[in-house]
Amino acid sequence: MAEKKQMSREGYEKLEQELNYLITVRRAEVAQKLKEARSFGDLSENAEYDEAKNEQGILEATIAEMESIIANAEIVEDDSISTDQVGVGSTIEIKREGSDKIEKFKIVGSSEADPAEGKISDDSPIGKAALKKKAGDIFTVDAPVGELKFEIISISK
Repeated sequence: MAEKKQMSREGYEKLEQELNYLITVRRAEVAQKLKEARSFGDLSENAEYDEAKNEQGILEATIAEMESIIANAEIVEDDSISTDQVGVGSTIEIKREGSDKIEKFKIVGSSEADPAEGKISDDSPIGKAALKKKAGDIFTVDAPVGELKFEIISISK
């Protein structure tokens, strides 16, 4: 059995919407491409058909992966997010040792991670190292440049 992965209610609903789109819209689009490619004749030398079959395979693999993530999701509800210690759903402000710059991140499940939006996975080096820490705690992250130390400035929802 697959391991339960934590994710926010927002991330879960977004994933469900994306899956629904793939099943209802993209499947039909790919099926139409296959139908059109078949009409071009000889399938053994039909590049459009090969491309459409490949696209169909990728789409079905994506759908299966998303269904697995949804089936094994453990939703972290907003009211259960602690502000006492870092967990999935926490928004943290951290400061790297020797720097005055405060960075803000939201700890999310791995399927929701988007560093450009400040959402880092609980499996990422910083996310993993920060879990279960409290405000004022210092934690160490092993990075390619060596060990980096961070202080947790604040934890919020």
